[in-house]
Amino acid sequence: MGKFRELSHVYYKCEYHVVFVPKYRFRILTGTVNNLVDHDIRLISQWKEVEVLELNVQADHVHLVCSIPPKISVSDFMGILKGKLAMRVFKSYPELKQKPYWGNHFWAKGYFISTIELDEEMIRRYVRHQEKEERKREQR
Repeated sequence: MGKFRELSHVYYKCEYHVVFVPKYRFRILTGTVNNLVDHDIRLISQWKEVEVLELNVQADHVHLVCSIPPKISVSDFMGILKGKLAMRVFKSYPELKQKPYWGNHFWAKGYFISTIELDEEMIRRYVRHQEKEERKREQR
């Protein structure tokens, strides 16, 4: 089950493509802010046992491809991620909080999310031939 991850009672493959943007889509995620956001996304993900498969922090948005375990909902993870990142950015760069358009909100409301699915034909083949494969294993 190579590509699958496991918890104590479940095997899973829950992969998502997530995109989120700073408030007003300002091009603020550059230089040291970019490095901080990249580092902290990886740190928070590790803390919540989310595997970061791909991460690209661009000037006005973040692309994240990750595997989120079924014990945590996507919306809970995104709430934690965006909340912790905003607090960290404002703590590290207090001048950003002084701007009247930021207030206490660094990220725009919402995010884009899409599941990354298994190959449908592969699943159909697996279901079709599963019994045969199990019999072969039992005979060995």
